[in-house]
Amino acid sequence: MEFREIRWEVADRVATITLERPERLNAFTPNMCGELISAFDRADEDDEVRAVIVTGAGRAFCAGADLGSGGDTFDSNARGHRETVDTHRDGGGLVTLRIFESIKPVIGAINGPAVGVGATMTLPMDVRIASVDARFGFVFTRRGIVPEAASSWFLPRLVGIERAAEWVYTGRVFPAEEAHAGRLVSRVVSATDLLPAARALAREIADNTSAVSVALARQMMWRMLGAAHPVEAHEVDSKAIFSMGRSADAYEGVSAFLEKRPANFSMKPSRDMPAFYPWWKNR
Repeated sequence: MEFREIRWEVADRVATITLERPERLNAFTPNMCGELISAFDRADEDDEVRAVIVTGAGRAFCAGADLGSGGDTFDSNARGHRETVDTHRDGGGLVTLRIFESIKPVIGAINGPAVGVGATMTLPMDVRIASVDARFGFVFTRRGIVPEAASSWFLPRLVGIERAAEWVYTGRVFPAEEAHAGRLVSRVVSATDLLPAARALAREIADNTSAVSVALARQMMWRMLGAAHPVEAHEVDSKAIFSMGRSADAYEGVSAFLEKRPANFSMKPSRDMPAFYPWWKNR
């Protein structure tokens, strides 16, 4: 698939997805929605990709939904879609759910304003690093709509209900420092250091870890956010440690440690995931 509104690049086993509508501050469109989903499909299918970075072209990360069509922007029926309240599916949610399903770790490099869906699409990313130029805004109540992209599930889990409520109810735009204080981003760096910091983190994962171990660990942690009791984690942990304990990567990881050398992990997510995976679909 050729992309028109995002850019896809792979270097050193790291894929970088760049939102690329800088003349519109990378505003989100239905086409961008489809391209992002396709890009994450591509990342998961390529065993040479060990981590994914998402960033924006120009001075913004993503200014939210493209409002250029006017007041009917959010009225799907007015825009010719034959949908009902029961059949409509939010595009931002399709993207965040696809990121949630990713078997590769995802790093957000937030280079500028991230507003509306530009903020909510980052929530299922594993780590968000912000430039000092970044701004965040869950502005939905100021547009007469509500939070989307499954953010009512993600945001309180990331920052707590009190902070999430303040940001969502007011709809105000706030600086990177406040996002960091509220645990929305892991750190704030200079504009020139943003992509190098994201790439360094991605390379640390790519150079030192088992791809299958990371894929399992990612889903174990995200899926357990909604678990009712820690025994659910214990059951999955037990299956995973039993399966991976017998694997080629476990033998290699221990041998490399004892021999004081870098590990050379051979297992691939495309072919070597344990039989119980995906456990949440097998119940």
